[in-house]
Amino acid sequence: MTLVRGPAMTGPGRRRGALALLAFAMLIVSLDQYIVVVALPDIRRDLGFSAQTLQAVVTAYAVASSGFLLLGGRAADLLGRRRVLVTGLALYAASALAGGLARSPEVLLSARAVQGLGGALVFPTTLALVNVTFPEGRARNRALGVWGGAGAAGLVLGVLLGGVLTRAFGWPAVFLVNAPLAAAALVLALPLLPADARRAEGRSFDLLGALSATGGSTLLVFALVKGPESGWTKPVVLGPALSGLVLLAALVVIERRAADPLVPPGLLRRNVVVAVGLAAMFAATFGSVLYFLSIYFQDVRGYDSLRTGLAFLVPTAVVVTGSTVAGQVVTRFGLRRTLVAALVVGAAGAAALGLAMTGDSSYAALLPGLVAISIGDGVVFTAMFIAAATGVSDREQGIASGLASTGSGIGAALGLAVLVLVAQHGIRAAVLTVAAGIVLTMLVAGALRPAPAEPRSPILVRGC
Repeated sequence: MTLVRGPAMTGPGRRRGALALLAFAMLIVSLDQYIVVVALPDIRRDLGFSAQTLQAVVTAYAVASSGFLLLGGRAADLLGRRRVLVTGLALYAASALAGGLARSPEVLLSARAVQGLGGALVFPTTLALVNVTFPEGRARNRALGVWGGAGAAGLVLGVLLGGVLTRAFGWPAVFLVNAPLAAAALVLALPLLPADARRAEGRSFDLLGALSATGGSTLLVFALVKGPESGWTKPVVLGPALSGLVLLAALVVIERRAADPLVPPGLLRRNVVVAVGLAAMFAATFGSVLYFLSIYFQDVRGYDSLRTGLAFLVPTAVVVTGSTVAGQVVTRFGLRRTLVAALVVGAAGAAALGLAMTGDSSYAALLPGLVAISIGDGVVFTAMFIAAATGVSDREQGIASGLASTGSGIGAALGLAVLVLVAQHGIRAAVLTVAAGIVLTMLVAGALRPAPAEPRSPILVRGC
């Protein structure tokens, strides 16, 4: 008999195929976060949304996704990563089809919420699968560069594709495009990913902890996205916010008493906690720029949906390149150096972009800032997830991924809530505030330290 390391028992070709699939699945999920933004005016006109309810098309996805990310990551560890990925992709395909065929606001919002749930299963599971398929260090960093490149590209490419599809085929196309993509990924997952192993004895699903975490995160994100629209002192905002905080406080008590807690205490090492903070700050700063750029191009510059999408061609290319090479840069220069350098470039880019965003600026005047902030965006996106996986055992990669992605979801909601208030003084003020936020993120990145890699758990496989 021979000892073989987990998924490494597959050959290089099989691993490359699995990585391509996981990057493709990540691209699909990332696309949907912003693909609807430029289609919102058409959706409002055709389905009868009011100005007050239209933003719910975006927030329904964000709330459901953020609330279930932690649950999705833990489910992947305990119930099987391929199984959870396939379930998430199935939900994604079905809800995309329902969204494209929707003829009422209620149906569309329900479809978006289910899409968010599917994304919450797919996102942390793809990350965990990459981390357990490739050993920590050079191989994993390269693989996360590919995965991160796909994810970062999806965030920016979604705006571009949304504009093109809306102009050519109408708003339903921004939903329908995801149905065949998710279905194709689902079919490919079965031959390309190894079957799930039997669940280890003594491991149980902390249902009470999962419900507290999901309920608390969902209510808190709902309050954050509802606050700028309804007012922070209204019961519809205060009630969910307080309830969410109570549930998250209860989660701490539940976790201390659980035999097999949702978040194992040993997982909360310094680097994992720092990575969660980085993910939150990244989403609050870099992630919010896309929203304000879309508004700037359409409302200030008067671009239509197609021209708005095309304006994102350059940042898309730069983000993809930055994310893809980030793994190799981390291997050569170290995680902390890479992050700090990327944040410096990103902060300078955000400042330059904010100063250039006047009513009569040319697109060329925006390019230096756009390129610099996109470099920082791409590199940080990949590097922060490398940080979340460093020193984490294979059996806990799902929950580590869930923690980092939950931080990202909450950070996105909190950042947008703050920046929408700042934007009352102008979009330039919001983007310059992003630059200041990126500078603060450098302090978080400075807390990272090298973590010793834990040995991967060997799996006994018969053979010779």
